[in-house]
Amino acid sequence: MARTSTSKTRPARRTAAAALAVLALAVPAGCAGDAEAGTAQALRPVSIVLDWTPNTNHLGLYLALEKGWFRDAGLDVTIVEPGETSGLQLVAAGKADMVFSVAEALVPAREKGADVVAVAAVVRENTSSLLSLAADGITRPRDLEGKRYGGYGGALENALIDALVTCDGGDPAKLERVPMVSDDPRIDLGQDAYDTTWVFEAWDTIRMRDVDGMDVATLPFADYTDCIPSWYTPLLAVSSTKLASDRALLDCTLDVLTRGYQESMRDPQGAADALLAHVPELDRALVEPSAHYLAEHFAPTPEDWGVQDAATWDAFVAFLTEHDLASDDFDTDAAWTDELLG
Repeated sequence: MARTSTSKTRPARRTAAAALAVLALAVPAGCAGDAEAGTAQALRPVSIVLDWTPNTNHLGLYLALEKGWFRDAGLDVTIVEPGETSGLQLVAAGKADMVFSVAEALVPAREKGADVVAVAAVVRENTSSLLSLAADGITRPRDLEGKRYGGYGGALENALIDALVTCDGGDPAKLERVPMVSDDPRIDLGQDAYDTTWVFEAWDTIRMRDVDGMDVATLPFADYTDCIPSWYTPLLAVSSTKLASDRALLDCTLDVLTRGYQESMRDPQGAADALLAHVPELDRALVEPSAHYLAEHFAPTPEDWGVQDAATWDAFVAFLTEHDLASDDFDTDAAWTDELLG
């Protein structure tokens, strides 16, 4: 079995009063020294790599940027959009300081020797779902029998779909797997390229249902955690080498991001406005409802933002191990830490 932990020491969560006190400060407590230095000398550079093009998963980052909270903390932030080299590779190689990533990428990266560790859950609840046109009548996993699933053919993707269908008493062998025709399920479903595909509720479902007015149905993964595990997608990761050599920089950066995400939960409209100010090409009709949706899904409460759970990590890695997607001796406990939160 993979090496797992049932508990992990993490900082005590702030009380509501303490959280309000922190928000009242111009500079997060963990950044005080950097901010004081920043008034007399150049701001400290910090690079944050996105996992995708800018979207509402990044609300806390752009809100903090728009409010000037990074600069107040003595930080000069560079946002890097993903390229041919993955963000995890950049962080592991010391070419970036922090990265938005996903648990399903971090685990295999660590298996290959990458020096990366998760330090915060950006979205506590997995917002993945299977989306279909309502007319196709897919209301539960076993309804996928005889249907076509459009995907990328990934091993984890297939294992999760198989587990969902089997758990509901269906036969996954009766589900046809076909490749995605485009990266836009609106186009593919409209052209009857397949019957269902994997999307994210906070973006794809809102865009298709609320913006485009399509009559769609979804099977949210969060409704089937008795069949498949939850996992963190996205999360924030750093290198353990950087954590040891310049903890103050990472601590400060995450403090500001925490403030940004907490405020995004309290004021999703303000967060949407901040994202659109920096990325005006995004569709306001999509960004605003997405921001309001995520305000209720980033974490149970603003004070809980970022906290990871040992049981979630353990169950996810156990699923990977069961399906030969992670080695039996994978050290789950070493893959994540909450020590920068607090």
